[in-house]
Amino acid sequence: MTIPHDTFAGVYPAMTTPFADGTDEVDHEQLAADARRLADAGVDGLVPVGSTGEAATLTHDEHAEVVETVVDAVDVPVIAGTGSNSTREALDLSERAADAGADGLLLISPYYNKPEPAGQYDHYTTIADAVDLPQVVYNVPSRTGLNLDLDTVVDLAGHPNIRGYKAASGDANRISEIIERTREEAFDVLSGDDGMTLPLMAMGATGTISVVANVEPERTGRLVHSALEGDFERAREVHHELGPLTRALFRETNPIPVKEAMAIRGYGPAEMRPPLTRGSDETLRVLTELLAELEAADGGGEDAGSPATEA
Repeated sequence: MTIPHDTFAGVYPAMTTPFADGTDEVDHEQLAADARRLADAGVDGLVPVGSTGEAATLTHDEHAEVVETVVDAVDVPVIAGTGSNSTREALDLSERAADAGADGLLLISPYYNKPEPAGQYDHYTTIADAVDLPQVVYNVPSRTGLNLDLDTVVDLAGHPNIRGYKAASGDANRISEIIERTREEAFDVLSGDDGMTLPLMAMGATGTISVVANVEPERTGRLVHSALEGDFERAREVHHELGPLTRALFRETNPIPVKEAMAIRGYGPAEMRPPLTRGSDETLRVLTELLAELEAADGGGEDAGSPATEA
């Protein structure tokens, strides 16, 4: 599937990786079911094996198998997380994801070793030169310990295969400057922080790689597509509807709460791969109440209508 420039617009759930009940073995049947459920809800693409997908604890073989399962399950673009703090390893993961059928790549910035701007640039361009897929640069300093150099990001936007930026730094001024300075490039900025999706879209971001969309894909779609169409009044309404759940999904380390929320909704068991653990009793109580409130707001059923029909 060829991804045009405007494909990086909309909602891209950052998928969890389900593990079989009582184990930490990947449950490919549940994974495929999750992918189909989200695609049927009208999302614009899927992002497996990222931070939310516990990619850091998957083997390279598991990583490629997860990508292949998602690709085979759906007919929407699949953007595979393939980043690493080793350029060689990130390149290998990227090549294997491409072979598995991924339509694009999401590359977290090199973590722990904290390269200087020249190393950041070489890391991303090495992969972009070698793998002919559209690629999204992912900046999340709270996880990596590295805030990507702003000028380097702008320079990377000129590479024909580097087509987007997942913004999760929490620094709205910095993100706004990246949007301003890359407007002439085939380059989109996506929110990587659900609470910041609407503010960033008001600045010119084109969508979100979202955690909350795993649980509320229709609402997330209405927020994003309303904003894309310029209906910010409606987008604000949905933003505030989702606000309590969005905050609750980050009261413990992601993806612990979102997996618990998915289990409450009946989307498989909330198994984690160590060292992650199950959510606390208080987190489960909060999530159960919030999800019940959202269901009640929908008349007791699942949220009706997809972004295509409602936005």
